[in-house]
Amino acid sequence: MIPQSKIAVLGPIPYDHITTSRGTVIVKYGCVTHPAIALARLLEGAGTVFPVTHIRRKDEHDVHALLSQYENIGLDGVYSHLDQGDVIQLRFIDQNNRLEKQTAFMPPIRPEDIAPLIDCDVFVCVPISDYEVPLETLQYIKANRRENAITIFDAHGPTTTVTTSGDRLRRFWVERDLWLPYIDVIKMNIEEAGCCWFKKEYKAEELKDEYWELSESEMAEFALYVLERGVKAVVITLDARGCMAYSMPNGQFKAEFIPSVPVSEVIDTTGCGDSFAGGLAFGLLHDTTDYVKAAQYANALGAMRTQGTTFEVFKSLEETNNLIRRHYEEQARV
Repeated sequence: MIPQSKIAVLGPIPYDHITTSRGTVIVKYGCVTHPAIALARLLEGAGTVFPVTHIRRKDEHDVHALLSQYENIGLDGVYSHLDQGDVIQLRFIDQNNRLEKQTAFMPPIRPEDIAPLIDCDVFVCVPISDYEVPLETLQYIKANRRENAITIFDAHGPTTTVTTSGDRLRRFWVERDLWLPYIDVIKMNIEEAGCCWFKKEYKAEELKDEYWELSESEMAEFALYVLERGVKAVVITLDARGCMAYSMPNGQFKAEFIPSVPVSEVIDTTGCGDSFAGGLAFGLLHDTTDYVKAAQYANALGAMRTQGTTFEVFKSLEETNNLIRRHYEEQARV
């Protein structure tokens, strides 16, 4: 690994009020905190993680207290001067589906917010709504970052919008092609993939579902389309099954399935996708083209996230590598 690596994690730190599918109520700070803390554990003694976000002033003390428990999390990019941050209520219907209501909104992360950290090795963008990490910020990163730096982007953001009643709903990512040239690795779940791959025109009766899951052939067709527009890898998570990683080594389309790291019990799935993105970032620090290794770290962090309601679920690099070796055996890339 590059000595003292630097990873920026862009997105909200929402004040979350969560009701799990079992009826348990959890109140905590979410989204960026998950990959930031997971990466801090993996990078102990070897690098620093920088959350880049906007929060409310009244959350500043608690957010700083949480993140400052990890000596390699830098707080330079945690801004409270605008006194705005996300506040979200989530009620899980089952492990994978939830109803959401948002009552406060962070300002978009602008180029000037990321400028002091433009020397990072990886930029992990984990927006959860369509306004949090705008296109102009991705363009700024691409134009000014270090030569070998990469940008990982979670499509959760542009496939989610907030209505005037505070409801958080799916949306088609109609402007998708404007964004793709500024993304190296794009990550999404199978529901979000259905919001990214759409027809030019529909009959009214076709638009009765909030989203639909792509078939295996549709996922491959979508991934090829994205890769042909400059993205280096497309990673689609398949709920508890694992994920697909699509890439174009030497111009040849490649699709690889990486099975999940199984868990005996799921306690809390909040932040699994964000943690997964952090795992991709760590895996790609070693080799920016080994997407299977990156997906193994991503699956491991996603599995860890389900194992409790606190950040103690995330483990050291040695413990994480041991988990990957136990599960993937001879296929382990660690």
